[in-house]
Amino acid sequence: MRVNFRRIILCLSCIFCLLIAMGCGEKSGEITKVKDLDFTVVEEADVPEQLLALINKKKSNAFCLTYKSEDAYYICQGFGTQMTSGYSITVEELFLGTNAIYIKNTLLGPGKDELVTQNATHPFIVVKIELMDYNVVFE
Repeated sequence: MRVNFRRIILCLSCIFCLLIAMGCGEKSGEITKVKDLDFTVVEEADVPEQLLALINKKKSNAFCLTYKSEDAYYICQGFGTQMTSGYSITVEELFLGTNAIYIKNTLLGPGKDELVTQNATHPFIVVKIELMDYNVVFE
């Protein structure tokens, strides 16, 4: 009986140590940055015609989309209808991870003293990067 008890304690101790060792590794879901990506924010007048048509269909609601041309990869994000003017969007992060491109954009509202019109607007951003064959993750 004592031998079985010791074996059980030894097995439980091994399992406990194994669980602790597994918890000390890299966290699952942790993103590894490979490199920052160079990008250009594209003015609406310079957005490819087919892409602009897609954006115009979606701009009333928040959207995220990508578009590949022959020589570039476009990453687009819209923030839906805003009730006034004065909104802008900044790119907080854009980098290549081990398996995807990651982008984080932030919508900025009008400043306290900024004059705004009471017309609805549809802020969106189009970012152009080199042609790559990765999916995009919007954060």
